[in-house]
Amino acid sequence: MAIQVKIPTVGESITEVTIANWLKKDGDLVKMDEIIAELESDKATFELTAPQAGTLKIVKQQGEAVPIGGLVCEIVDGGGASAPAPKEESKAAASAPTPVVSSGAPKATGGVKEMKVPAVGESITEVTISTWLKKDGDFVKLDDIIAEVESDKATFELPAEANGILRIVAKEKETLPIGGLICKIEITEGAAAAAAQPSTQAADVASGDKTYAAGHPSPAAAKILEEKGISAGAVQGSGVGGRVTKEDAQKAQTAPASKPAEAKSATPASAPAISAAGGRNKRNEKMTSLRKTIAKRLVSVKNETAMLTTFNEVDMKPVMDLRSRYKDKFKEKYGVGLGFMSFFTKAVCVALKEFPAVNAQINGDEVIYHDYCDVSIAVSTPRGLVVPVIRNAEGLSFDQIENEIIRLATKGRDGKLSIDEMQGGTFSITNGGVFGSMLSTPILNPPQSAILGMHNIVERAVVQKGEIVIRPIMYLALSYDHRIVDGKESVSFLVRVKELLEDPGRLILGV
Repeated sequence: MAIQVKIPTVGESITEVTIANWLKKDGDLVKMDEIIAELESDKATFELTAPQAGTLKIVKQQGEAVPIGGLVCEIVDGGGASAPAPKEESKAAASAPTPVVSSGAPKATGGVKEMKVPAVGESITEVTISTWLKKDGDFVKLDDIIAEVESDKATFELPAEANGILRIVAKEKETLPIGGLICKIEITEGAAAAAAQPSTQAADVASGDKTYAAGHPSPAAAKILEEKGISAGAVQGSGVGGRVTKEDAQKAQTAPASKPAEAKSATPASAPAISAAGGRNKRNEKMTSLRKTIAKRLVSVKNETAMLTTFNEVDMKPVMDLRSRYKDKFKEKYGVGLGFMSFFTKAVCVALKEFPAVNAQINGDEVIYHDYCDVSIAVSTPRGLVVPVIRNAEGLSFDQIENEIIRLATKGRDGKLSIDEMQGGTFSITNGGVFGSMLSTPILNPPQSAILGMHNIVERAVVQKGEIVIRPIMYLALSYDHRIVDGKESVSFLVRVKELLEDPGRLILGV
């Protein structure tokens, strides 16, 4: 008996879906509830499962659009898993190496553990499979890290939820909604993976150092290789098990361009006699979840807030003199360097207490004022810009602020920041000066109402007490939401920050 498989209703406003990917081929034997295809709408990706066991007969091809209720395929009842295997499979099974069986070899229990995308944060609706650390068919133990999952805010490690054989469902770089099926684990009892591996595989591992990680890039390395247009397989990994590290990716070089003689011979007769040197290659790359979210939020801020920027300049000589005088003793005592960010963070916290609207945010028809300062610090990472938060910065000392900045920046660059570490800031600081920026208009970090932009320090001629003198000057920019912060408050806030930095003794004395 054949069952017709049709497109189910997947949402109120969705009228059609596209066959994104067939996971089974025409004529394949499928089991009941086995995932056979992926369907894609304009809002999400869905999985299509087999309603019965049997032989698959595909009607609609990959890439075709099918209306809701449209026929996708048929499944001819053939006994499913109990049906005899094709001769080719039997022959392959006969020639396969015999597993090394020991008294403690793992035994199949018949149970299957489905691992789905967990809820990882309030505003996160989908994640991307960044890297599989285990291969399909590998034996995994409970709590083994089997994959790295990337959301638009952070990267998470996915631990195995049972002992058994891994069956991968979602491929690398595939995006899944929360609750989407990632993989299955065929639950076993008994010994570790080594006992159940085929003898040839065991011999391969014994004869070489390569493992599943060989030639596999870390998330940071993968990003760098993508930007360079280099295949991960072309890079020799120096990490554990041959894994490609960030340093390997940074050292990797692109393949040399084709020889000029070859290019010349391929040039049509009608081409210009003189052409610019170099190639004209281009490539398309899919935006990461983080980059898509950044783009969406930046456009949203420009459209939904009354953003305005005010500027001022700060003479950094007093701060620089103080740092020069005490930086060695500071590091000797606290084990961390004395940077500019701790001075700016302390100055901002003092000014926020005096001008609470700059530390507030709009929520519908209400204004939420904060009696604490959770300062967000912008950090540039290989994946994009992240903004971790220093909690209760107003109560921290200079050394505590410096330690917290280093901790958060390191986790950000390693892709290890948690959602909690990036949510709930009340005010932001961004330092474009480290990249050489002289002046900019930073964009608000919603739902915050203001952000302070730091820039590079340049020696400029200024007039002090009627004389022209050379001073190290930094331009400061304060972008703010004019719906909640008035011009007087914004300018006064920035002037107060300037006063505290030009006389850092005020920060210590609290005046």
